[in-house]
Amino acid sequence: MHQNACYTVRRRNKWAVALCAVLVATACSVTPTGKVQADVVDSIMSEMSRLEKSGSASADQWYALSVKAREAGDTGAARLALERAVSKGLAPVRAGIERSRQAVALNDPQAAIETLQSLFEQGFNAVGVLNADPVISSLSGQSDYDELIASMSLQAYPCAHTEGFADFDFWLGEWDVHLADGTPAGSNIIEREERGCVLIEHWTSTNGGTGMSINYPDLASDDWVQTWIAEGGTQINIRGGLSNEGMAMVGTIHYVANGTTFPFRGLWTPLPDGRVRQFFEQSSDEGGTWQPWFEGFYTRKQ
Repeated sequence: MHQNACYTVRRRNKWAVALCAVLVATACSVTPTGKVQADVVDSIMSEMSRLEKSGSASADQWYALSVKAREAGDTGAARLALERAVSKGLAPVRAGIERSRQAVALNDPQAAIETLQSLFEQGFNAVGVLNADPVISSLSGQSDYDELIASMSLQAYPCAHTEGFADFDFWLGEWDVHLADGTPAGSNIIEREERGCVLIEHWTSTNGGTGMSINYPDLASDDWVQTWIAEGGTQINIRGGLSNEGMAMVGTIHYVANGTTFPFRGLWTPLPDGRVRQFFEQSSDEGGTWQPWFEGFYTRKQ
Protein backbone atom coordinates (compact mmCIF):
# COMPACT_ATOMS: atom_id res chain seq x y z
CA MET A 1 0.00 0.00 0.00
CA HIS A 2 2.79 2.44 0.92
CA GLN A 3 4.67 1.77 -2.33
CA ASN A 4 1.50 2.35 -4.33
CA ALA A 5 0.98 5.65 -2.54
CA CYS A 6 4.49 6.72 -3.47
CA TYR A 7 3.92 5.73 -7.08
CA THR A 8 0.77 7.83 -7.09
CA VAL A 9 2.60 10.99 -6.06
CA ARG A 10 5.99 10.36 -7.70
CA ARG A 11 5.08 12.27 -10.79
CA ARG A 12 3.67 15.19 -8.84
CA ASN A 13 6.76 16.94 -7.45
CA LYS A 14 9.87 16.48 -5.35
CA TRP A 15 8.13 17.47 -2.12
CA ALA A 16 5.63 14.61 -2.32
CA VAL A 17 8.31 12.09 -3.30
CA ALA A 18 10.58 13.10 -0.44
CA LEU A 19 7.81 13.03 2.12
CA CYS A 20 6.46 9.75 0.88
CA ALA A 21 9.88 8.16 0.99
CA VAL A 22 10.31 9.16 4.62
CA LEU A 23 6.90 7.79 5.52
CA VAL A 24 7.56 4.48 3.80
CA ALA A 25 10.87 4.14 5.63
CA THR A 26 9.10 4.85 8.88
CA ALA A 27 6.34 2.37 8.18
CA CYS A 28 8.85 -0.36 7.37
CA SER A 29 10.68 0.17 10.64
CA VAL A 30 7.67 0.28 12.94
CA THR A 31 7.78 -2.20 15.83
CA PRO A 32 5.04 -3.02 18.34
CA THR A 33 6.86 -0.92 20.94
CA GLY A 34 7.92 1.91 18.60
CA LYS A 35 6.76 5.51 18.93
CA VAL A 36 5.16 5.59 15.50
CA GLN A 37 2.13 3.39 14.92
CA ALA A 38 1.38 2.01 11.46
CA ASP A 39 -2.17 3.34 11.44
CA VAL A 40 -0.87 6.83 12.23
CA VAL A 41 1.66 6.54 9.40
CA ASP A 42 -1.11 5.51 7.02
CA SER A 43 -3.14 8.52 8.13
CA ILE A 44 -0.21 10.86 7.54
CA MET A 45 0.48 9.34 4.13
CA SER A 46 -3.16 9.62 3.18
CA GLU A 47 -3.24 13.27 4.21
CA MET A 48 -0.01 14.00 2.33
CA SER A 49 -1.37 12.38 -0.80
CA ARG A 50 -4.62 14.34 -0.50
CA LEU A 51 -2.79 17.66 -0.09
CA GLU A 52 -0.56 16.99 -3.08
CA LYS A 53 -3.44 15.93 -5.29
CA SER A 54 -5.47 19.00 -4.38
CA GLY A 55 -2.86 21.30 -5.85
CA SER A 56 -4.15 24.12 -3.65
CA ALA A 57 -3.20 23.04 -0.15
CA SER A 58 -2.39 26.00 2.06
CA ALA A 59 0.56 26.63 4.34
CA ASP A 60 -1.71 26.02 7.34
CA GLN A 61 -2.72 22.62 6.04
CA TRP A 62 0.90 21.55 5.54
CA TYR A 63 1.79 22.99 8.92
CA ALA A 64 -0.97 20.95 10.56
CA LEU A 65 0.39 17.82 8.89
CA SER A 66 3.87 18.64 10.15
CA VAL A 67 2.62 18.99 13.72
CA LYS A 68 0.65 15.76 13.42
CA ALA A 69 3.72 13.88 12.18
CA ARG A 70 5.93 15.28 14.96
CA GLU A 71 3.41 14.37 17.61
CA ALA A 72 3.24 10.87 16.10
CA GLY A 73 7.01 10.58 16.50
CA ASP A 74 7.84 10.81 12.80
CA THR A 75 10.22 13.75 12.78
CA GLY A 76 11.39 13.05 9.22
CA ALA A 77 7.89 13.45 7.82
CA ALA A 78 7.35 16.41 10.11
CA ARG A 79 10.44 18.18 8.77
CA LEU A 80 9.48 17.70 5.13
CA ALA A 81 5.86 18.77 5.68
CA LEU A 82 7.12 21.89 7.42
CA GLU A 83 9.38 22.69 4.48
CA ARG A 84 6.34 22.37 2.25
CA ALA A 85 4.43 24.76 4.53
CA VAL A 86 7.30 27.26 4.34
CA SER A 87 7.27 27.05 0.55
CA LYS A 88 3.58 27.96 0.71
CA GLY A 89 4.28 31.08 2.75
CA LEU A 90 4.17 29.96 6.39
CA ALA A 91 5.17 32.82 8.69
CA PRO A 92 8.87 32.60 9.65
CA VAL A 93 8.13 32.76 13.38
CA ARG A 94 5.67 29.84 13.24
CA ALA A 95 8.12 27.87 11.14
CA GLY A 96 11.00 28.62 13.49
CA ILE A 97 9.10 27.63 16.61
CA GLU A 98 7.99 24.38 15.01
CA ARG A 99 11.58 23.65 13.90
CA SER A 100 12.62 24.13 17.51
CA ARG A 101 9.94 21.70 18.65
CA GLN A 102 11.18 19.18 16.10
CA ALA A 103 14.72 19.55 17.43
CA VAL A 104 13.43 18.88 20.95
CA ALA A 105 11.66 15.77 19.63
CA LEU A 106 15.01 14.64 18.15
CA ASN A 107 16.65 15.17 21.56
CA ASP A 108 18.79 17.96 20.14
CA PRO A 109 18.26 20.83 22.61
CA GLN A 110 21.18 22.83 21.24
CA ALA A 111 19.64 22.95 17.77
CA ALA A 112 16.32 23.93 19.30
CA ILE A 113 17.93 26.78 21.24
CA GLU A 114 19.93 27.97 18.23
CA THR A 115 16.72 28.12 16.19
CA LEU A 116 15.06 30.25 18.87
CA GLN A 117 18.17 32.43 19.11
CA SER A 118 17.92 33.08 15.38
CA LEU A 119 14.28 34.13 15.79
CA PHE A 120 15.26 36.47 18.62
CA GLU A 121 17.95 38.08 16.48
CA GLN A 122 15.25 38.73 13.87
CA GLY A 123 13.10 40.56 16.44
CA PHE A 124 11.01 37.83 18.06
CA ASN A 125 10.72 38.33 21.83
CA ALA A 126 7.37 36.79 22.79
CA VAL A 127 8.58 35.15 25.99
CA GLY A 128 5.04 34.27 27.00
CA VAL A 129 4.58 32.16 23.87
CA LEU A 130 7.66 30.09 24.67
CA ASN A 131 6.84 29.75 28.37
CA ALA A 132 3.34 28.52 27.53
CA ASP A 133 4.56 25.97 24.97
CA PRO A 134 4.85 22.54 26.63
CA VAL A 135 7.53 21.37 24.19
CA ILE A 136 9.69 24.50 24.11
CA SER A 137 9.43 25.12 27.85
CA SER A 138 10.92 21.68 28.48
CA LEU A 139 14.24 23.36 27.61
CA SER A 140 14.03 25.32 30.86
CA GLY A 141 17.06 24.57 33.00
CA GLN A 142 19.44 24.50 30.05
CA SER A 143 21.80 27.42 30.63
CA ASP A 144 21.76 28.66 27.02
CA TYR A 145 17.96 28.57 26.94
CA ASP A 146 17.61 30.34 30.28
CA GLU A 147 20.03 33.06 29.12
CA LEU A 148 18.02 33.46 25.91
CA ILE A 149 14.75 33.82 27.84
CA ALA A 150 16.39 36.42 30.08
CA SER A 151 17.55 38.39 27.03
CA MET A 152 14.11 38.18 25.44
CA SER A 153 12.51 39.37 28.69
CA LEU A 154 14.61 42.53 28.64
CA GLN A 155 13.03 43.46 25.33
CA ALA A 156 9.57 42.01 25.91
CA TYR A 157 9.07 43.60 29.35
CA PRO A 158 11.31 46.69 29.40
CA CYS A 159 9.56 48.43 32.31
CA ALA A 160 10.65 45.69 34.69
CA HIS A 161 14.27 46.38 33.77
CA THR A 162 14.29 50.15 33.25
CA GLU A 163 15.56 52.57 35.87
CA GLY A 164 12.85 54.68 37.48
CA PHE A 165 9.91 52.29 37.30
CA ALA A 166 10.59 51.10 40.86
CA ASP A 167 10.70 54.61 42.40
CA PHE A 168 7.19 54.30 43.85
CA ASP A 169 7.48 50.68 45.00
CA PHE A 170 7.41 51.74 48.66
CA TRP A 171 3.68 52.38 48.15
CA LEU A 172 2.94 48.86 46.89
CA GLY A 173 0.84 46.57 49.05
CA GLU A 174 -2.44 46.24 50.93
CA TRP A 175 -2.95 48.96 53.51
CA ASP A 176 -5.18 50.14 56.32
CA VAL A 177 -5.33 53.95 56.24
CA HIS A 178 -5.93 56.17 59.28
CA LEU A 179 -6.19 59.92 59.74
CA ALA A 180 -3.60 61.75 61.85
CA ASP A 181 -5.75 61.31 64.98
CA GLY A 182 -6.01 57.55 64.42
CA THR A 183 -9.52 57.54 62.97
CA PRO A 184 -9.90 54.81 60.32
CA ALA A 185 -10.21 56.36 56.86
CA GLY A 186 -10.34 53.28 54.65
CA SER A 187 -8.23 50.68 52.92
CA ASN A 188 -6.07 50.83 49.84
CA ILE A 189 -4.53 48.28 47.51
CA ILE A 190 -1.65 49.30 45.25
CA GLU A 191 -0.49 46.69 42.75
CA ARG A 192 2.11 46.56 40.01
CA GLU A 193 0.54 45.61 36.68
CA GLU A 194 1.47 45.31 33.00
CA ARG A 195 4.83 43.76 33.86
CA GLY A 196 5.88 46.65 36.06
CA CYS A 197 4.82 49.44 33.69
CA VAL A 198 2.10 50.85 35.94
CA LEU A 199 0.90 50.92 39.54
CA ILE A 200 -2.86 50.60 40.02
CA GLU A 201 -4.54 51.94 43.16
CA HIS A 202 -7.94 50.75 44.42
CA TRP A 203 -9.27 52.79 47.35
CA THR A 204 -12.28 52.04 49.56
CA SER A 205 -13.25 54.48 52.30
CA THR A 206 -14.85 53.48 55.59
CA ASN A 207 -18.20 54.78 54.32
CA GLY A 208 -17.98 52.64 51.18
CA GLY A 209 -16.80 55.28 48.72
CA THR A 210 -14.35 54.11 46.06
CA GLY A 211 -11.72 55.52 43.76
CA MET A 212 -8.78 54.39 41.69
CA SER A 213 -5.64 55.75 40.12
CA ILE A 214 -2.99 54.78 37.63
CA ASN A 215 0.60 55.76 38.34
CA TYR A 216 3.56 55.48 35.99
CA PRO A 217 6.76 57.24 34.93
CA ASP A 218 6.33 59.20 31.71
CA LEU A 219 9.79 58.74 30.23
CA ALA A 220 9.11 61.36 27.56
CA SER A 221 8.99 64.05 30.25
CA ASP A 222 10.88 62.20 33.01
CA ASP A 223 7.90 62.75 35.36
CA TRP A 224 5.92 60.37 37.49
CA VAL A 225 2.21 60.73 36.71
CA GLN A 226 -0.91 60.03 38.75
CA THR A 227 -4.38 60.11 37.26
CA TRP A 228 -7.13 59.59 39.85
CA ILE A 229 -10.88 59.27 39.47
CA ALA A 230 -13.42 58.66 42.25
CA GLU A 231 -17.02 57.57 42.03
CA GLY A 232 -18.09 61.05 43.04
CA GLY A 233 -16.41 62.61 40.02
CA THR A 234 -13.22 63.89 41.64
CA GLN A 235 -10.45 63.95 39.03
CA ILE A 236 -6.80 64.44 39.97
CA ASN A 237 -4.02 64.85 37.42
CA ILE A 238 -0.59 65.45 38.96
CA ARG A 239 3.05 65.01 37.93
CA GLY A 240 6.38 64.99 39.69
CA GLY A 241 9.00 62.63 41.01
CA LEU A 242 11.13 61.61 43.95
CA SER A 243 12.27 64.34 46.34
CA ASN A 244 14.05 64.35 49.67
CA GLU A 245 10.66 63.89 51.33
CA GLY A 246 9.33 61.16 49.09
CA MET A 247 7.20 61.09 45.93
CA ALA A 248 6.00 64.64 45.26
CA MET A 249 3.56 65.57 42.49
CA VAL A 250 1.69 68.73 41.52
CA GLY A 251 -1.10 69.50 39.06
CA THR A 252 -4.85 69.99 39.28
CA ILE A 253 -8.00 68.62 40.86
CA HIS A 254 -11.30 68.89 39.00
CA TYR A 255 -14.76 68.43 40.50
CA VAL A 256 -17.14 67.09 37.88
CA ALA A 257 -20.21 67.94 39.99
CA ASN A 258 -19.68 71.72 39.83
CA GLY A 259 -17.12 72.04 37.04
CA THR A 260 -14.43 73.71 39.14
CA THR A 261 -10.66 73.12 38.88
CA PHE A 262 -7.95 74.03 41.40
CA PRO A 263 -4.19 73.62 41.79
CA PHE A 264 -3.43 70.42 43.68
CA ARG A 265 -0.36 68.63 45.03
CA GLY A 266 0.44 65.38 46.79
CA LEU A 267 3.32 63.95 48.79
CA TRP A 268 3.93 60.31 49.74
CA THR A 269 6.62 59.83 52.39
CA PRO A 270 7.94 56.44 53.56
CA LEU A 271 8.30 56.56 57.36
CA PRO A 272 11.00 54.81 59.45
CA ASP A 273 8.43 52.50 61.08
CA GLY A 274 7.31 51.11 57.70
CA ARG A 275 4.21 53.26 57.36
CA VAL A 276 3.60 55.69 54.50
CA ARG A 277 2.24 59.21 54.97
CA GLN A 278 0.07 60.60 52.18
CA PHE A 279 -0.54 64.34 52.28
CA PHE A 280 -2.71 66.18 49.74
CA GLU A 281 -3.18 69.95 49.48
CA GLN A 282 -5.41 72.21 47.39
CA SER A 283 -5.00 75.90 46.54
CA SER A 284 -7.80 78.38 45.99
CA ASP A 285 -5.53 81.24 44.88
CA GLU A 286 -3.55 79.71 42.01
CA GLY A 287 -0.88 78.28 44.29
CA GLY A 288 -0.33 81.33 46.49
CA THR A 289 -1.43 79.43 49.60
CA TRP A 290 -2.27 75.77 50.22
CA GLN A 291 -4.87 74.13 52.42
CA PRO A 292 -4.74 70.48 53.61
CA TRP A 293 -7.10 68.28 51.59
CA PHE A 294 -6.26 64.85 53.01
CA GLU A 295 -3.66 63.39 55.34
CA GLY A 296 -3.53 59.63 55.77
CA PHE A 297 -1.12 57.19 57.37
CA TYR A 298 -0.76 53.80 55.71
CA THR A 299 -0.14 50.66 57.79
CA ARG A 300 0.35 47.33 56.04
CA LYS A 301 -2.44 44.83 56.58
CA GLN A 302 -1.45 41.87 58.72
